[in-house]
Formats: sequence, structure tokens, C-alpha cells
Amino acid sequence: MAIPFLLDSNFFIEAYRTSYPFDVVPSFWLKVKEIAEKGKIISIDKVKKELLQNKDELSQWCIDNLPEDFFKDSTETILNYAILTSWVYSKSNQYSPQAISEFLDVDEADAWLIAYAMTHNIQIVTHETSSPNSKSRVKLPDAALRHGIVCIKTVDLFRALNVTI
Repeated sequence: MAIPFLLDSNFFIEAYRTSYPFDVVPSFWLKVKEIAEKGKIISIDKVKKELLQNKDELSQWCIDNLPEDFFKDSTETILNYAILTSWVYSKSNQYSPQAISEFLDVDEADAWLIAYAMTHNIQIVTHETSSPNSKSRVKLPDAALRHGIVCIKTVDLFRALNVTI
């Protein structure tokens, strides 16, 4: 089986809220379910927590349609999380203390996604955009890139999997 892609929370949230609403583009959601069942996409427990906290139509869709083993345990990545922690503290001349604190918040998925991707050498699918000079927020694509992890957008995921909707 091919190496899966790792999905950020905003893969689901952006699709649900703007790009692919359930009532307008149901084929998108059918395709996401299909590729999830084939193990081509996965995510982590921290993303699950972010998605389910809203108790909305999207959270219910995730409960009803994603495989039971879709959200992986991120605790196995603690060594790479420690590497990210050291790295972000070494950037205290760039990032504000609040930006560092938010990035390392135990309930924030971004650092854990990068740590998981580092552990398993996989790409992250996110809508977040790079902003290497940001001081107020550690952006997922920038932190990932500095650790050898590639971030791609939804359309790039579908192209890589040769998927159409």
C-alpha cells in the first residue's frame, strides 16, 4: 500500500465551510470517505479533538464516515515533538512568546502533525499558507519545511492520488 497522506484539521474545516459544502459538493465527501477507507489518508488524535469539539454537521460526518482507525495516536511521536519544541524555542528571536506557547499547546494539532509526519516520513495536507517572516504565529508549513516535511493542498492530494470528484 502507498504511504498515506496526513490531514490537518483545516482540510475538513475549509472544505465544509467554504470550498465543498455537504449540500453543494457531496461527491467530495464521498471521495474523502472512499480514500480514507482505502487507507490513503489518515490523521491524528489531536485533529480528531479539534474536529469533534464543535458538535456540528462536520463532526457528525467524521464520526459516521471515517474508519475507526483513521485518527492515529500521536504520543508515539514524542521524540520528534521534543525536537520541534527545541527548534521553536531556538526561534524566540523571531516568534513572540505567545506564538511559541500556542504552537506548543498540548491540544494544538500543528506541532503533533509535524512530529507524526517526521516519524512516518509522510506529507501533510493543509490549507495553511506559509509565512516565514511571521512573528505572531508559527505557521505549520514553515515549521514542517524546516524539518523536511512537505505540505500540500487538497487539490495536490487528489492529483497525487489520481482522484477526481
